[in-house]
Amino acid sequence: MNARMCIEPLSQTVEVEAGQTLLYAALRAGVYIPHACLHGLCGTCKVQVVEGEVDIGDASPFALMDFERDEGKCLACVATASCDIVIEAEIDEEPDAEMHPMQDFTGTVAKIVDLTPTAKGVYIELDGDGIDFQAGQYVNLHVPGLDQPRAFSLANAPSQKRMIELNIRNVPGGQATGYIHNQLREGDRLRLNGPYGRFFVRRSAPEKLLFLAGGTGLSSPKSMILDLLERGETRAITLVYGARHRAELYDDELFRDLAARHPNFTYVPALSAPAESDAWEGETGFVHDVATRHFGGDFRQHKAYMCGPPVMIDACITTLIRGRLFERDMYMEKFISAADSESTARRSPLFKAI
Repeated sequence: MNARMCIEPLSQTVEVEAGQTLLYAALRAGVYIPHACLHGLCGTCKVQVVEGEVDIGDASPFALMDFERDEGKCLACVATASCDIVIEAEIDEEPDAEMHPMQDFTGTVAKIVDLTPTAKGVYIELDGDGIDFQAGQYVNLHVPGLDQPRAFSLANAPSQKRMIELNIRNVPGGQATGYIHNQLREGDRLRLNGPYGRFFVRRSAPEKLLFLAGGTGLSSPKSMILDLLERGETRAITLVYGARHRAELYDDELFRDLAARHPNFTYVPALSAPAESDAWEGETGFVHDVATRHFGGDFRQHKAYMCGPPVMIDACITTLIRGRLFERDMYMEKFISAADSESTARRSPLFKAI
């Protein structure tokens, strides 16, 4: 039986289909509720049930404590409505955020390219008009044979609605990435839904833009930078992108070309462990160290956007703080997978807002 859900403080009512989670119902109606893992593991989508009853679903006891259950709280990503309900959610006003209703899509694998020895670029041509999204968002890809979809950031500019690009690293032992790297073929049909996420550029802020990326964490910054340059952004934009050695540094020619054509865009590639055969003459070291040298240890008057392995994120946050950048000026992508069932959200222990 369908139900109606009123979301406070917006006082907006949406339809919840039978068996549909509260979060999916809200996102499909174009109402953003903060979320991250989509599996009941992180607690980001915790809401208060004010009226009515819900089935709390498979909520982790670490993300939803017993006393919180007694208080009528639930995790919107796994809870379903038993009747008409009223909920309260912590919804921050973000003037630069775009809200695109989450939708289901089907598409054909148009091209698969080797980006690095361990990463592939998967290009999917979507049916219909394609997907509307904000640069920095991600989609959930349904991998054949697996119950749970997997999250991958969109690497293309939002202007490319029909041909989307996903940069996918082969995770050792990963069922989804193993399938994509070893079995997926051009011409295969795939399902996905989205867009998801709250990682986006604060366009109305006057500060200069700094992007720090490592590995396939380049996906979201790539989409953001392409979008900014397409729109004629005039503020200074800097990308510091790190890899271990030359073979793992992908899209290098693309960013060198962008830097040559756009005077306000600076590209700083870095290798942490270049091989002798790389004949590398550029920056060496980890992303946070290279950024420190490039800016002389002073990151004031910047908005920083970070995407990469958790250890890289933590090191960058520490470095940015030392360089006198505040928490309010830092943003990062955060993914939680079903394998992280006993962990909390991937955020730095230094502070909570990121």
